[in-house]
Amino acid sequence: MKKLIAVMLALVLVLALGATALAADTLTVAFSQIGQESDWRTANTDDVKNAIEGAGWNLVYDDAQQKQENQVKALRNFITQGVDYIVFTAIVTTGWDEVLAEVKEAGIPLVLIDRFPQTGFADDSWYTTYFGGDFPEEGARAARWIVNYYNSLGRGSEEVNIVRLEGTTGADAQVGRSKGFDEEIAKTPNFKVVASQTGNFTGAEGQAVMESLLKSVEKIDVLWAENDNMALGAIEAIKAAGLQPGKDIIIVGCDAIKLAFEAIVKGEMNCTVECTPLMGSRVVEVITGLEAGETFDKVVHPVEYVYDSMGGIPYTADGAALTLKAEDHVSERLY
Repeated sequence: MKKLIAVMLALVLVLALGATALAADTLTVAFSQIGQESDWRTANTDDVKNAIEGAGWNLVYDDAQQKQENQVKALRNFITQGVDYIVFTAIVTTGWDEVLAEVKEAGIPLVLIDRFPQTGFADDSWYTTYFGGDFPEEGARAARWIVNYYNSLGRGSEEVNIVRLEGTTGADAQVGRSKGFDEEIAKTPNFKVVASQTGNFTGAEGQAVMESLLKSVEKIDVLWAENDNMALGAIEAIKAAGLQPGKDIIIVGCDAIKLAFEAIVKGEMNCTVECTPLMGSRVVEVITGLEAGETFDKVVHPVEYVYDSMGGIPYTADGAALTLKAEDHVSERLY
């Protein structure tokens, strides 16, 4: 009996040591998120977190609450904890060189998603790969849709006044979408951006800024909002002013969230440019590949579309891609 007990105890010890070794081999993946300013951001956060945990890895998550200094602190904490990988989306474009140099020196692979930080590094060895929207192209698509929409109505020669709700100033998405829109709309001089103000990617600020613009701008034909939540906030301001959103003022947003699809179906919004938040599977693919010694293209953009109330309006430079009808796709929106 004593011999049997000894054998059983030895087996338990072996299993315990094996479990400990397995746990020690489990990757720890840190994720620095900028905050939760929009429905898009919530979907992005949930998708990435669920994918990391679904892969069986340990997740260390930090919400920066819209403050760059919080993200810098989080990155340094990740280094101190000795995590295996860092997934990072930068709240603003600049001001990262020092802390990202520390990440590189620590030898922790950096996976960039959604927003790309600008640095002064001599090469691109400081990060593994970037996956996210082509922000200048998203802005350009919005501008093309507006021009082509007016052309489809036979009103392309009219003077069209556009107001813009910008995203968080200095954010990669704001800079890129503004640049792409401005460059594209300049090709049609009778379409003019007559006012532009930040709404910080939030519905509340989008509503407040639109209330102000309705009072200060004499004629508004089109609202271009650099995300859908600002557009949805602006819709409330437009209705409160006794105007019909989607008719008296054409409304174009960005992100293609489900609430925007529903607003388009209701006739209160006209168009939304897609920017997918679903990046979790790409994060898992990259980390799994890196563990196997694979390398990846430095920049990868997902395939994305434009959705409107009718379908068929071209939005690419060559006119080859046409909008999809939001009503036909609202049920499949996951966010």
